[in-house]
Amino acid sequence: MSKACFKRILLKLSGEALMGEKGYGIDPVTVNYMAEEIKKAYELGIEIAVVIGGGNIFRGVEAAEQGIERATADYMGMLATVINALALQNALEKIDVNTRVQSAIEMRELAEPYIRRKAIRHLEKGRVVIFAAGTGNPYFTTDTAAALRAIEIGADVIMKGTKVDGIYSSDPFKDPKAKKFDKLTYMDVIRDSLKVMDSTAITLCMDNNLPIVVFNIRKYDNLKKIILGQKIGSIVLKEVQYAGVQEES
Repeated sequence: MSKACFKRILLKLSGEALMGEKGYGIDPVTVNYMAEEIKKAYELGIEIAVVIGGGNIFRGVEAAEQGIERATADYMGMLATVINALALQNALEKIDVNTRVQSAIEMRELAEPYIRRKAIRHLEKGRVVIFAAGTGNPYFTTDTAAALRAIEIGADVIMKGTKVDGIYSSDPFKDPKAKKFDKLTYMDVIRDSLKVMDSTAITLCMDNNLPIVVFNIRKYDNLKKIILGQKIGSIVLKEVQYAGVQEES
């Protein structure tokens, strides 16, 4: 069996990743699929943390545009991420993956409060840790929460699971001429306003030299393949050479 290229990863999932083809809410079949993909990575012996969005239930920015006060709308979005985190935890534990949910907004009946040292201890004990409620602050996205938590726990990489197979110059579903990038620097992403993560998240990753891999989470075994060193999706890093990802033979 090939050796994992990473010791500790942070997987970023959008809330939309859990709704499957339903268009809204949580699709149990899709959640179970996500749990199975995480388990394949978990069985490689690496430590896994997850940050999940809430856009399948509530999007704070869109609600603010429709008249809800922005801070209130963002807090509502944070609560949606907790619902998703509990759904994913349930799916993981049903397949014997020990999981803890830590929330940036205290709700002790549902989740542990976020404590950095405790999160790291859970990871060291072989538990998957799901970080919910973003950063706990309005005006920050779950992309920023993913970058922040990844840095705090000392993750080797952020893996952003999406519905496309990498980073493109424009939306490949709308623009047939969209160009896919295999490797980019953080400055490339910022300069060209590429839709990878928001600028705050990209800057955090750049300042801390934290690589970002963007890949299609809907394709079986992609997460596992990346961890084993195969070239899947697109990577953002400080320089164009990165030892952790190798050309696929």
